[in-house]
Amino acid sequence: MNRQLVFGFLVAVLPVSGALAKQPNIIVILSDDMGYSDIGCYGGEIETPVLDGLAKNGLRFTRFYNTGRCCPTRASLLTGLYPHQTGLGAMVQDKGLDGYRGDLNNRCVTIAEVLKPAGYTTYMAGKWHVTKHKNPKDDADRFNWPLQRGFDRFYGIINGASSLWDPNSLVRGNQLITIMNDPVYKPEEDYHLTDAISDNAALFIDEHDETKPFFMYVAYTAAHWPMHARERDIATYRGRYDEGYHPVREARLEKMKALGVVEPNARLSPTVGNWDKVENKRWESACMEVYAAMVDQMDQGIGRIVQSLEKKGQLDHTLILFLQDNGGSAEPYGRNEPFVPRAEKPTLKPIPDDVIHYFSSEPKQTRDGWPILKGQIMPGPADTYIGYGRNWANVSNTPHREYKHWMHEGGISTPLIAHWPKGIQATNELRTEPGHLIDLMATCVEISGANYPARYKGQAITPMEGLSLVPVFEGRPLDRDTLYWEHEGKRAVRKGDWKLVAKGRGGTWELYNVADDRSELNNLADVHPERAESMAAMWQAYAERTLVLPSPRKEL
Repeated sequence: MNRQLVFGFLVAVLPVSGALAKQPNIIVILSDDMGYSDIGCYGGEIETPVLDGLAKNGLRFTRFYNTGRCCPTRASLLTGLYPHQTGLGAMVQDKGLDGYRGDLNNRCVTIAEVLKPAGYTTYMAGKWHVTKHKNPKDDADRFNWPLQRGFDRFYGIINGASSLWDPNSLVRGNQLITIMNDPVYKPEEDYHLTDAISDNAALFIDEHDETKPFFMYVAYTAAHWPMHARERDIATYRGRYDEGYHPVREARLEKMKALGVVEPNARLSPTVGNWDKVENKRWESACMEVYAAMVDQMDQGIGRIVQSLEKKGQLDHTLILFLQDNGGSAEPYGRNEPFVPRAEKPTLKPIPDDVIHYFSSEPKQTRDGWPILKGQIMPGPADTYIGYGRNWANVSNTPHREYKHWMHEGGISTPLIAHWPKGIQATNELRTEPGHLIDLMATCVEISGANYPARYKGQAITPMEGLSLVPVFEGRPLDRDTLYWEHEGKRAVRKGDWKLVAKGRGGTWELYNVADDRSELNNLADVHPERAESMAAMWQAYAERTLVLPSPRKEL
């Protein structure tokens, strides 16, 4: 496929407020563990022509936020609530408190559950990660799987991390499968989860009944560790990162300013890595090469989804939203373990095709008998299992501070691309209005004509927290100026241009004017103590209202 030609089309555009001939299709695409500046149209050098094309023919939001971590983000995106209100204030473990049950509760509804009564067919491909039951004992344990939460068809993984060459907790519909015994998907080349997610999403579109609208949630595992990518995609980036961290960050910031996705006064947060002190530069640059290849591969797959829409004549009438679950990940997964060279041949017994051999984040071996290698092993192949590390995450999050897990801008800032030719008049424009994952449910409800329920399956449902982004599509502001965050003691509140944030674990509040200092370099808490105190009180009220409190963490 020539990806440069995917967007060679002419469209007629109508404002979203105008009369639409039918309910639009909606596709929400979520990537995993990527920074604000990684994709091309937000400043990155990674080649993402499909996403860049969607942005050119649509909108880019420059102040959109996630929750800083995978499970809470997915819960918030799906439900339009703050994550603690859904039971997923932390990860998928039950901590004995209603805000921290590790499963979506029955007081929330998913977008799929809301849109189905409005006539939508609902599909999901990708990573679920909002239940603790990845290896169910019986059907009762599947109560919180995609088909039980409103989706008509599902292909993907239930768990949060997995080999991309041989994923764990792989499911089609309600059935655990392996890549070999899947009755539907038989790729011609070696299986890779990123391609499988793209191809199954495209298949759902190909097989969709065009007389009905559809909602689709595509949740990639790219570019979450392990760094697994095809050699042909890695080759595209070989040598591109040999100069180290800081030159890439400087080049990104310059491009970001030219694109307008950061303010002209934006400054780089400190570069955390010293390239001169890196002993194994070839290995370190290879980690970023594979990371970039993973993002590139995802972009290619999104192109196949777009092609399926074009073949069905549905692209113009489909709202496509692309965003990320948190910032780049500083997790050092596997990087610090002893290096063990690869043997000349497999040393372990092969695993039969129909055996599911692991449900944790990583396997002990490949299916054909190679032991899993960590440490300073060249990433990419199926027998390697490492992350790209803190220093490259600092590059991904250019120009912001901190990473996944944190509530500083590096942890919670995400691109949001909105492409909808029949519904959005503007093209290639920026939107600076602050927004949040909680707004996606309200947006889907408004454009679909669905009704958000007060009760569902006999249970009272928590009212939506978010606001529809339709006014922002049209260039108008939202009637809201306050947003909130909490995860594992790290917490924040943004009111207008002011943001109060703390690192948790007893950390003190920091205050920033993010209009002047979005990189959060000049703490003004001592300069404006009354403002800091007032905003801390606002956060406390939010925490008590939304089940952040009581908390299993003593510092809250």
